[in-house]
Amino acid sequence: MRNTLPLIGLLATLLAFGCSPKTYTVAAPEMETRNLDTMTVTPAANGVIETEEIVMPTEKVIPNERPVYNAAYNRTHDLLHTRLDLSFDWAKEMVIGKATLKLKPIFKASRTLVLDAKNFDFKSITMNGKALDYTYEGDKQTVSIDLGREYTRDQEYTIVLDYTAVPAQSGGSAAITSDKGLFFINPDGTEDKPMQIWTQGETENNSRWFPTIDKPNERCTQEMYVTVQDKFKTLGNGVLENSTKNPDGTRTDYWNMELPHAPYLFALIVGEFDIVEDEPWNGIPVNYYMEDGFKDYAKDIYPYTREMLTFFSDVTGVQYPWAKYSQVAVRDYVSGAMENTTAVIFGEFMHGTDRELIDVETNEKIVAHEMFHHWFGDYVTTESWSNLTLNEGFANYSEYLWMEKKHGRDAADFHMMSERSGYFGSAQRGIHELIWYDFEDKEQMFDAHSYNKGGAVLHMLRDYLGDEAFFAGLTKYLNDNKFSAVEVDELRMAFEDLTGEDLNWFFDQWFLSAGHPALKVETGYADGKVMLTVEQTQDTDENVPGVFRLPTKVAIFTNGSTTPEMMDIVIDERKQTFTFPSSVKPDVVVLDPMHTLLAQFNYTKTTEELAAQFKGAPSLVDRMLVLQRLGNKEDSALKTEVVSMALNDPFHGVREAALGMIVESADENQLKVVRSLAKSDPHSSVRATAIQVLAANEDSELKAISEMALDAKPYPVVSAGLQGLVVADPTAATAAATKLEALDNPSVNSALASLYAEAGDPAKLPFFEKQMKVADGYGALDVMDGYRTLLAKGTPAQMTAGLEKMVAMAKDQNQSLFRRLAATKALNDMREEAKAAGTTDVVTKLGTMISAIKAVETDPNLQRFYQQFGG
Repeated sequence: MRNTLPLIGLLATLLAFGCSPKTYTVAAPEMETRNLDTMTVTPAANGVIETEEIVMPTEKVIPNERPVYNAAYNRTHDLLHTRLDLSFDWAKEMVIGKATLKLKPIFKASRTLVLDAKNFDFKSITMNGKALDYTYEGDKQTVSIDLGREYTRDQEYTIVLDYTAVPAQSGGSAAITSDKGLFFINPDGTEDKPMQIWTQGETENNSRWFPTIDKPNERCTQEMYVTVQDKFKTLGNGVLENSTKNPDGTRTDYWNMELPHAPYLFALIVGEFDIVEDEPWNGIPVNYYMEDGFKDYAKDIYPYTREMLTFFSDVTGVQYPWAKYSQVAVRDYVSGAMENTTAVIFGEFMHGTDRELIDVETNEKIVAHEMFHHWFGDYVTTESWSNLTLNEGFANYSEYLWMEKKHGRDAADFHMMSERSGYFGSAQRGIHELIWYDFEDKEQMFDAHSYNKGGAVLHMLRDYLGDEAFFAGLTKYLNDNKFSAVEVDELRMAFEDLTGEDLNWFFDQWFLSAGHPALKVETGYADGKVMLTVEQTQDTDENVPGVFRLPTKVAIFTNGSTTPEMMDIVIDERKQTFTFPSSVKPDVVVLDPMHTLLAQFNYTKTTEELAAQFKGAPSLVDRMLVLQRLGNKEDSALKTEVVSMALNDPFHGVREAALGMIVESADENQLKVVRSLAKSDPHSSVRATAIQVLAANEDSELKAISEMALDAKPYPVVSAGLQGLVVADPTAATAAATKLEALDNPSVNSALASLYAEAGDPAKLPFFEKQMKVADGYGALDVMDGYRTLLAKGTPAQMTAGLEKMVAMAKDQNQSLFRRLAATKALNDMREEAKAAGTTDVVTKLGTMISAIKAVETDPNLQRFYQQFGG
């Protein structure tokens, strides 16, 4: 599964930085450098502690109960095969099903079978046509079935459950916002969206639409016979064996999954789709189920699918094992994406045209993530949710592997910086072990530990073992554990058996302990020696090691050389000093020069050292870190030199970061480079940012370059061109704006909203009223902010009508979260302006509107956000 950033995190960002398209900021990953608290060490005379304070131990508190341990599910029956016969009552949002299950006891003989079945209405449960006794009452989460006699582990049996189910939500999480399991979208066909049915099984929610043993350490083969109206297409696991048209205008599709997989990976999608068939990969079908209007962009939306199948088969040493590969984006999806075996589901955010998806790497990373799960998660599956990182950490790391393969090491390291930043930010709110046995709720496992930290730890393991051993170890792990459930020790033993090395130290500190090292680093030079002192300052609460063992390297640059002397070291004490001979004082010393350690560094360097690091160090991380740190240094010729070098860097992220440092302070030499970037940089975000820099400096060539940008293919460049033209020639910008409305692109519409709001012509209110119905994300905030600005310049009647539209938008729970937020925030901004103007009656009226919105809001994230708005 691929997480999307929780809304509450986005809201925090909004509060801190605002969302105006005119704000010339550059989005770059947060770096891993932190100002950390340091441990106080009392110096000892001549290395000898002369006095020592005796601290009497406090009385040890003995717990009264055992600690929480979320064990793997205790299996008593083995689910061998599932056949489902399904149809649907759209009006009642009901599943009408018959489940035929083949099972046998695991080891001990048994006559009682317990199945997960949430909120079902059973018509009958039979074996060989004979009714079985069963108990299904209380919370209706499981059904207990008396098999009529005891069965041994050598005896298979088959039961048939005839049922209906109306899936209902009982919870959710930040990662998976609803646990409903099966969703009817626009079931009565009255909404402005397609009619669809789709499923979301993870974690244990498929048992809301079919009875099963809904645990990750269970797996079975599968058949589905799905009856739907003939206008709909269906997508399921495995291969579509046949379709049969029925006399009543329906059609029954038969999906057959011959290889076993976990019940949470069962999937079903129903809707009106265009099926785009790609060229088969090694004989297996590859296809894309496309919503109306997007079939021509299938390979833009799901880029490099066949290439990834080849790459991941090669890099794992295991050829893609399943019968097909299908991908589909659905409406109102409750997560980012889900790795259902052979039938991956994504949210509609994946949709876009070829123009909209230029330079957008998000799609390919998510495609890679879900595909890699077909080895790590589907082929080999975590035995318990406590071990979830064995699924998600690998899928997260696949994004790095793919970026490295397709776009180079710089692109991969840039991605890893962002992933680490996400983990460090999460760790500030709380830490736990990667293998987390004492969680309160299994949904807590879907966080930046299981994903981001898991991927970063695998990167460290790869660096420590070397590529040959790391990838050979993955092959052994997959082959040893295929079609089975695993825990972390099986991963460790695969690498140990391969290399002959005991790796308990690595797995204990990174998988079974919490946190990460905080390193205070100091360097010095005297008597022909370089001294490097490293102190581990991390707090040791919450099962964080006081001392991490950190094999790494040290790079020493001297005499302006870009080829450093490289030394291997092992940091394995709380504080230790390493010395290295050197005939001259080094230009700079770089600890962990390939930046593989998941650690936070407190390491102060001079401008001269940073410049040497930028010029010489081999990693993209060095260049990004240097720019970040130089941002806090006083302006100097050396700083200007480094920034000018960065403007010509081969990686787009460095160029964009450099542009962000000279927004309003570019000198003439830099402006020459910026003009070139604005005209022809191969990456659209760099080109757009360069135009913003020219606009901020009111450059003499701004008008010509902005007009050129209006004809660019990437929409962010067009948007930047319009904003630049507003600065250079407002009349020309207004003339161009009408033509740009036809593009109907969120980025361009945000720029238009800003222009129209500033122009103050109420005749443009219909533009906003159209856009506020479709704009989403930050674009919704831009549009609504422009709308309320323009309303203030309209007639009283326009103001009244506009307020009614905003309140209706904010109260409509069918609207997206961002649209509701945008409308409510705009109303609150209007109220704050009224307060400043002293118009008490307006303040009261708007306050009443906001209170009514808060009273009907159901989303907990928005409820918390709205608390800052008064009643």
